[in-house]
Amino acid sequence: MPNKHLSVIIVPHTKTSTRTLCFSRKMLKSLVIGGIVLAVALLAMLVDYARMNVIRGRYRALKAETAEQKSAIAGYERSITELQAKISSLESYAKKLNVMAGLKSPDILTSPAGVGGGGPETDEPEPSGQPGQVPLQGGGPQIINPGTIQNLSQKAQSIESNLNSLLSFFESDRLRLATTPSIMPTAGWISSVFGHRNDPFTGSWVMHWGLDISTNTGNPIMVTADGIVIKVITDRYLGKNVTVSHGNGYTTVYGHMSNFAVKAGQKVKRRDVIGYVGQTGKAAGPHVHYEVWKDGKRIDPRNFLLEE
Repeated sequence: MPNKHLSVIIVPHTKTSTRTLCFSRKMLKSLVIGGIVLAVALLAMLVDYARMNVIRGRYRALKAETAEQKSAIAGYERSITELQAKISSLESYAKKLNVMAGLKSPDILTSPAGVGGGGPETDEPEPSGQPGQVPLQGGGPQIINPGTIQNLSQKAQSIESNLNSLLSFFESDRLRLATTPSIMPTAGWISSVFGHRNDPFTGSWVMHWGLDISTNTGNPIMVTADGIVIKVITDRYLGKNVTVSHGNGYTTVYGHMSNFAVKAGQKVKRRDVIGYVGQTGKAAGPHVHYEVWKDGKRIDPRNFLLEE
């Protein structure tokens, strides 16, 4: 039986002769199958290309979303850090207010350093006319370290409640507030704190009973609360020094003055000038030696510095 074939006649538009292409049945079947395979392969490639385009689009969108989320998270972390710092500052401020109100007592760590001399290195001397009593005692500062916004919120609410209580207290006790030490006695920098240190003159490990504030000679020294000047004297330790009684068990001492600006028995208001910075007495440089007494015991003046 002769093989069947397909003839394709090509008739050009020109006057050239026609052309005839002959395909056997087998060849035709092969061409059809090859065309189908090629079409399927092309279709598969198009589908895969379209799918990859979709995946790339999703990837770009996820990448952009991830970058935005990272930026937002970094912003949240900065905000939380700032909130922690603000809450810590508010808590510290509230603690000082509690000390002033007599609702809590301080127990703040101090560091040994300084350049000035205080009084004689005795265990616990008292100024004249001040009976010795039991010193303040109480809990120390707490470290705020919340791990979540909820903890921060709870801490803020606690501080807010405490400050509201303090506000009510101080509104009803303005006289006590006016007579409680609360400011720096002069503009300068703290060169020695309350606590043990190496004496700048002897090198011995001794207790420093006050706060040294270094500044220029002649700068004014202000009284830190309302009161009455009870002593204006000169001695070999504090040089020219002034003692002010504020009532409610509070007394403050200001040493190493160059000159006095008040007299014993004089009434003074907070920020009144009582003397001028000098280097009299046991002092390695011009500064103010500042002490705060409560019920006959010397305590850390930093607990009362609401304005530094």
